[in-house]
Amino acid sequence: MATQKLSSLLSVSSSTSLRSLGRCFSWGRGISRFSTSVAIEEPITPPVQIDHTQLLINGQFVDAVSGKTFPTLDPRTGEVITHVSEGDSEDVNRAVSAARKAFDEGPWPKMTPYERSRIIFRFADLLEKHSDEVAALETWDNGKPYEQSANVEIPMVIRIFRYYAGWADKIHGLTVQADGPYHVQTLHEPIGVAGQIVPWNFPLLIYAWKVGPALACGNTIILKTSEQTPLSAIFVSKLLLEAGLPPGVLNLISGFGPVVGAAICSHMDVDKLSFTGSTNTGKIVLELASKSNLKPVTLELGGKSPIIVCEDADIDLAVEHSHSAVFFNQGQCCCAGSRTFVHERVYDEFVEKAKARALKRVVGDPFKKGVEQGPQIDAVQFKRILEYIRSGIDSGATLESGGESVGPKGYYIQPTVFSNVQDDMLIAKDEIFGPVQSILKFQSLDEVIRRANTTQYGLAAGVFTKNVNTANTLTRALRAGTIWINCYLVFDAAIPFGGYKMSGHGRVKGIYSLSNYLQVKAVVTPLENPAWL
Repeated sequence: MATQKLSSLLSVSSSTSLRSLGRCFSWGRGISRFSTSVAIEEPITPPVQIDHTQLLINGQFVDAVSGKTFPTLDPRTGEVITHVSEGDSEDVNRAVSAARKAFDEGPWPKMTPYERSRIIFRFADLLEKHSDEVAALETWDNGKPYEQSANVEIPMVIRIFRYYAGWADKIHGLTVQADGPYHVQTLHEPIGVAGQIVPWNFPLLIYAWKVGPALACGNTIILKTSEQTPLSAIFVSKLLLEAGLPPGVLNLISGFGPVVGAAICSHMDVDKLSFTGSTNTGKIVLELASKSNLKPVTLELGGKSPIIVCEDADIDLAVEHSHSAVFFNQGQCCCAGSRTFVHERVYDEFVEKAKARALKRVVGDPFKKGVEQGPQIDAVQFKRILEYIRSGIDSGATLESGGESVGPKGYYIQPTVFSNVQDDMLIAKDEIFGPVQSILKFQSLDEVIRRANTTQYGLAAGVFTKNVNTANTLTRALRAGTIWINCYLVFDAAIPFGGYKMSGHGRVKGIYSLSNYLQVKAVVTPLENPAWL
């Protein structure tokens, strides 16, 4: 769900100053007639203490073999929060060895499923107990509004772990009827050592999407955190140990993609990979897996999701949901509704209301109550988004609101709305991963279906209409893994999520995610003189 990288694409030194970045853009930083509501003051001190910054290997927090550390930055200021142990391939080898021993010799896969479920339930209870601290770490490291972390994401994380705790003792095979005197059964077995790589945009939520089903199925794990946002995963992994998770079952390595990520993907003793991030990096993950031991790979990658607003839609409803679809989490969402197709008969009304809503959006310190939008994750994304905004202006789209950075420091960008966007513009084709709404005009259903599907991606789509036949037509015609009708960004532990085309392979969440972490074994036994077949 993000732009997590194994390569150093779009890399910028952590010492790059905002002042030097600002010189790249002639319109500067400040407030203009396109401004939004602003609530940026001196940064609020986060209400949490950082106790653990090391690697987690075999149940112990340890330094990297090299002794190296790297800084994790506060997106509100660009300043260092703390330094975290920087793993490398030797640390990956240690972690994989621990995970392999825990799987082959340890108690976890041999434990009754009910006992595994009890540990995961205890972990969910501990998450609930420490939810304020976890939410504060997530906001501090990532920049998302604290109210979003505390009231939406952390409760969802807890729900996901309870959901998969409930599945642990309900995983079973089948008895199969064969053509002959044989007893045939299937066994659903844990796949082994799972390598998992999580992104920076929803670091803890996607941690839950991966760790929950893997543990429920009886696997052991080596997980790479994002180098931008390692803190929350380290904190909650300590809670998993407190809940009774045996040593070596979960191993956590912080570090950089080209080193740690590549080592996990290439390791011959890793049995399964799950990666969430950019499509370009997903290709690298798949290549490394195929060149090593041909380990199966689940990929949840990028998107350029369309929203289709039909002429009979409730415009106010469509405006609000379309706004949330693209601006939620600072636009750093893989399924962001970043192409808004609006029927020509309601286009002007929609544009005016979308502009008005963007101008009301409150940008500021994410720890401040009432703030809807915090800073972008880092200087790289900040620069990249502003370049896309300049591209939209230069290519002839109409800038309705936003278009500039906000405040004297930090990575804040105004909610930006473009109208008169054409399909061949970069802002209509590329995954911007920022607070930029592109509004396009259409005339007919056949036309909008063709245009909506003309993309390399297929992660999600939204449809706004009062006509059930129109909804059904679009639901079946759009090539995407999730279609939201008269809503958007509705997530649930039981609802599967994943994409078509270059948005990925496989599904996460729900019952479908369990198959990612299971092997199916057929067992055939001859029957002598069976009473029946």
